[in-house]
Amino acid sequence: MSGALLVAGTTSDAGKSVVTAGICRWLARQGVSVAPFKAQNMSNNSMVTPDGAEIGRAQVMQAAAARVQPEAAMNPVLLKPGGENSSQVVVLGRPVAEVTALSYRPMKAMLLEQVLESLTDLRARFDVVVCEGAGSPTEINLRADDIANMGLATAAGLPVLVVGDIDRGGVFAALHGTVALMPPADQRLVAGFLVNKFRGDVRLLRPGLDQLTALTGRPTLGVLPWLGGLELDVEDSLNVPVASSGAPPVGDDVLRVSVARLPRLSNFTDLDALAAEPGVLVRYATRPEELADADLVVLPGSRATVADLSWLRATGLADAVLRRVAEGAPVLGICGGHQMLARTITDEVESRVGTVAGLGLLPADVRFAREKTLARPMGRALGETVHGYEIHHGVVTVDGDAEPFLDGARAGAVFGTTWHGALENDGFRRAFLAEVAGITGRRFVPAPDTDFAAVREDRLDRLGDLIAEHADTDALWRLIETGPPAGLPLLPPGAGFSCR
Repeated sequence: MSGALLVAGTTSDAGKSVVTAGICRWLARQGVSVAPFKAQNMSNNSMVTPDGAEIGRAQVMQAAAARVQPEAAMNPVLLKPGGENSSQVVVLGRPVAEVTALSYRPMKAMLLEQVLESLTDLRARFDVVVCEGAGSPTEINLRADDIANMGLATAAGLPVLVVGDIDRGGVFAALHGTVALMPPADQRLVAGFLVNKFRGDVRLLRPGLDQLTALTGRPTLGVLPWLGGLELDVEDSLNVPVASSGAPPVGDDVLRVSVARLPRLSNFTDLDALAAEPGVLVRYATRPEELADADLVVLPGSRATVADLSWLRATGLADAVLRRVAEGAPVLGICGGHQMLARTITDEVESRVGTVAGLGLLPADVRFAREKTLARPMGRALGETVHGYEIHHGVVTVDGDAEPFLDGARAGAVFGTTWHGALENDGFRRAFLAEVAGITGRRFVPAPDTDFAAVREDRLDRLGDLIAEHADTDALWRLIETGPPAGLPLLPPGAGFSCR
């Protein structure tokens, strides 16, 4: 069986995803065959693998860091939040159920078996598997049926590295408390810590790190500095920036893009390629006035199209979009956003509300199918070849005489497509931005040499550098190869707990 490691975190957004990706890239550079793994992911940011499975976008990014193709085994369980208290359960890339937090718990014993089978499969085919935890490993109310953190670690005998976000403050208490609240079987697997997002001179931190080691018997295996500008396929829409901008424009003008910040926003990485373009300013909007000076408004993907369309109307954003279109200003709808642009939406699957009126901006109608479409299509638009991916229940039927746009339609300055990832195609993105600039009269010139795949590779290399330069890589190797050291001390009060 190959070596493996679980990267846990004191909180959500502590840096587990990027640390996992950094370790994958560090290992891949040394010729090690490595795969990422996340047993259970909760995210609406997903992608379709080459074999047609839906997995979390973060694991796709980590696979790219490992220089391997993503596959369903890397994220065997994906939870996609929809309503206020419901999620779609995706197992090995296919949806199997809609659950609430309480109704999901009885499923977890069966899912743990699937998770362990997937991990065993990866460990048989790769030299190393770097596992990422979910949330915190010390959710004591959920430990009894945990499948993503210490439940996984104890079942598979994985050494655990705990990442703490010092930028939030309280990192020493968080690291110590994470271990101290674990029962003995869990504590024995926690072999060390990583401090993430540090700004300043690490020598100022050293006394605290020494005391942490003395208190816990576990070393800190690195202090990773704050590294901005990555924007790497985040899992949680809470992490979407309010605004982002690339380099200065090539031409005389910038292009301002406003994206509707839908409550159930999904696949917001569609906008990453725009944000990487010189002279393109991307911001997220929740109020009508935030669309006023935009050159392009984007209605992005949604996990709950009808509910988010209702929100769009309640906030006044829908009326603002209608006014823009009446004035000839560009609007782009992607997947759920594309569905909102249609005349009608008939949904007996997600919202079960029947037929509702769409915005009526495209000559199309939508009907939700029970079977989810998962595909990786290819086509042409604006004279360019486009590759994308589809994840949707809503089937858009466009009038036969409508002007085509990828699989969707164009009506004047309104564009709609079900394809995610289209803007990652460099030639198409330049052509689309030039089209928007022409419609708006902006003297914006698309940069001729922006290579988004190269931008992503550079970001992954920076993560690899982060591990190589700031982590104790010899100690990481020992953990991966030999597991947690024997005799790690047990900390109270968890030393008196059990897992059940």
